[in-house]
Amino acid sequence: MDLFTLLASDPALQVVAIVCGGLIVGSFLNVVIHRLPLRLETEWREQCAAMTDGTAVTAPEKGAASYGLLWPPSSCPHCGHRIRPWENIPVVSWLMLRGRCSGCGERISARYPVVEAVTAVLSLVVLWRFGWTVQTAAALLFTWALVALTAIDLDHMLLPDGITLPLLWLGLLVSVAGWSVAPSTAIIGAIAGYLALWVVYHVFRLLTGKEGMGYGDFKLLAALGAWMGWQSLPLIVILSSAVGAIVGVAMIAGLGRGRDQPIPFGPYLAAAGWIAMLWGDRIIGLYLHLAGLR
Repeated sequence: MDLFTLLASDPALQVVAIVCGGLIVGSFLNVVIHRLPLRLETEWREQCAAMTDGTAVTAPEKGAASYGLLWPPSSCPHCGHRIRPWENIPVVSWLMLRGRCSGCGERISARYPVVEAVTAVLSLVVLWRFGWTVQTAAALLFTWALVALTAIDLDHMLLPDGITLPLLWLGLLVSVAGWSVAPSTAIIGAIAGYLALWVVYHVFRLLTGKEGMGYGDFKLLAALGAWMGWQSLPLIVILSSAVGAIVGVAMIAGLGRGRDQPIPFGPYLAAAGWIAMLWGDRIIGLYLHLAGLR
């Protein structure tokens, strides 16, 4: 009996595999969240230098220019201490080290175990929703990409093309494989998702002279449309806008955040898209029932 068959026949092993896999992927996502923006900023600085006087570019962080997602191995940003394998066990190592570097004693952000734990929990919810199927594998990739995009946008107000565009193309491929919506629905969803926010952006800019959102938001909504079809876009936009407005008002009222201070919209799109993937049909069906249309 091969491993896949064994897992397919034992729900308990499926849970263990998904939780452990989610923790490991969450650890890798922490690397992506930290290093990808640094690499992008270094590349942008180099491009700007090449277009101006060609002066040397200082990386935003020491060694950032040589960062890859797999190499070099992780190290403490304060003292350079190389993280040993037993110090890199998701969640467990952070707890054992009490949130501090074993080399210099500086605090390690709690965001690392939080990302790992959240990734594992969301992965488990996907398994519970779709079962041990090929669709679950696709939904896991979708979920993991949204976790990375959410954290990067919160940190840098940035939704990298290196994640949004592959997510869009993967959504179209999943539709062709028959694991989600029909290909025509996915294609229309991608186009409609991009154009919907593109139109809002330009209308808002014409009326106010300000930019209300970034192009990364357009691409993310296009990716969500590719995965779930154009029919899910109104639900995603309504959910993300409602949550964004509530959080924005709460931050202004409770934290004294300035009204003109930008708030990343990507996390709300990501959360709404994930909810729509798992329960979109049920939410729409409930709304139609309550409205007397079904």
